[in-house]
Amino acid sequence: MPMNAEYADSAPARAAFPEYWSLESQARAEVEGLSDAQLDWTSDRWEWSRWSIRQNLSHMGSVFYRWMLERWGEELYPRGLPVSAAETARMSSPSHDRRMDDRVVWEVVDILASLAGGVDLVRRVLSSETMGSMRSKEVVRSPSPQWPMMAAAHPIGVVLDEDGNGGSITLEATVRHMYFEFVTHLYNIQRLKRAQGLVAVVKLPKVGYWMLPGWDRSEPPV
Repeated sequence: MPMNAEYADSAPARAAFPEYWSLESQARAEVEGLSDAQLDWTSDRWEWSRWSIRQNLSHMGSVFYRWMLERWGEELYPRGLPVSAAETARMSSPSHDRRMDDRVVWEVVDILASLAGGVDLVRRVLSSETMGSMRSKEVVRSPSPQWPMMAAAHPIGVVLDEDGNGGSITLEATVRHMYFEFVTHLYNIQRLKRAQGLVAVVKLPKVGYWMLPGWDRSEPPV
């Protein structure tokens, strides 16, 4: 059964996505006490180790701003975005490969604070929507190379046009996508910790992209 499909259209959206009320604490628990050297360690041994813990964390925070403000901004905020244009640019810097602007948001305490702000954007939407209203809202966009993967993980809400030249995603699937992104990159952070001889903290739910068949779940040697 697709995640959240059991909820009727009349159900409050917040009830279907309780995970959003614990994301910051999970991220904080996984990076708390790490040194700069541990946060910035990378390796070319695995594809997943090319981004550091800090870079993964920055991406996890950025994803909320990129989807909520850039892709859903006109639909969700017809009276104007709740975040300034300058702040939006810092949180979703196109020059930093889907991460926050490293020149401005670098220290872990600042990344976590920005991540919390992005999560709060989602919480506000979830607190004002029903599952039905989220399923009825959709945005049209050009599909990315990741679109087939997303469609496989979201049996509902992600549609690819037959000609392959476009597609759409509902608000429900968007919220689920952002959560799947968070979990998958938290998994990467845990692998980066294990590669450095560190212990993972958070018990990951077995949902999202990292659970797809064929996903690279390689691990450092014990």
